[in-house]
Amino acid sequence: MANVYKTYDTVGIREDLMNAIYDISPTTTPFMSTVGRTTAKNTYTEWQTDSLAAVDYDNAKVEGAEATSQLLTPTTRLGNYTQISDKVIQVSTSDDKVDKAGRSTETAYQLSKASAELKRDMESILLSNQAQNPGNNAPDYPVVSDARLLGGLGSWVTTNVVDAGAAPMTEAMLNEAVLKAYTEGGEPTMMLVSPANKQVFSTFPGIAVQRYEAPKTGQTKIVGAADIYMSDFGTLSVVPDRFLGDDVAYVLDPAMAKVAYLRPFKSTKLAKTGDSEKTMMNVEYTLVVNNELAHAKIDNISNVAP
Repeated sequence: MANVYKTYDTVGIREDLMNAIYDISPTTTPFMSTVGRTTAKNTYTEWQTDSLAAVDYDNAKVEGAEATSQLLTPTTRLGNYTQISDKVIQVSTSDDKVDKAGRSTETAYQLSKASAELKRDMESILLSNQAQNPGNNAPDYPVVSDARLLGGLGSWVTTNVVDAGAAPMTEAMLNEAVLKAYTEGGEPTMMLVSPANKQVFSTFPGIAVQRYEAPKTGQTKIVGAADIYMSDFGTLSVVPDRFLGDDVAYVLDPAMAKVAYLRPFKSTKLAKTGDSEKTMMNVEYTLVVNNELAHAKIDNISNVAP
């Protein structure tokens, strides 16, 4: 054995580096993927809402009576500001030329990552309580200009709100939220929850009977989750969103919300100032809540029992 030449002695063994990069960072954006998409034509995007008059339970007229016109009300004009989000990458010219595992060029790989990161940022912002802000153009240094901010979903859904009172979410809260949205005219079909609240939802007693499946052959399966909830007013798809906080859950009518793009995703090479390439990927967008009465939210949730 003394003269056995081993790998420990060999010079020049090639590296065994797989030609792949494994990244499991969450990238799914359920809200953006479900609601509609539209085009914004200004940095302040506006729309109108309206409602019918209250039901008149005394609507009975005497035969031959004079016609009396009813009080007419104008539409309500609403709007939201567009927000600019970006990612800027800078890669040396040499780095794009060397042979690397798992990608063709570093610039292409980093741009792909930037796109996914932007979508994650957008999902979080769209679902937040962020208040809209028109921004400003500061005239003199060192005063810094404020960026325009869009109003997030939490700032729009203000009528149909169920306060959990810093307690865990319950089935009764869900039913109350659905009732509020339906009473106002909404047709909610989706419930958006955090992963932790998805687990809470799956324990609701009203769906416990759906947990067992007895196939004709093989072992009985115990289903530990529920994705569909049959409410008194229709079916809700219950979707976990990794970018939604544990303190809130939304009951949504997806037809009554849109993401409006003034400038869709675009990558632009910036001016070259040295031996590197700088590329910016940006997007300008806002949230359109066609009518906030179509939606509801359960707020002030805590997964720690009081």
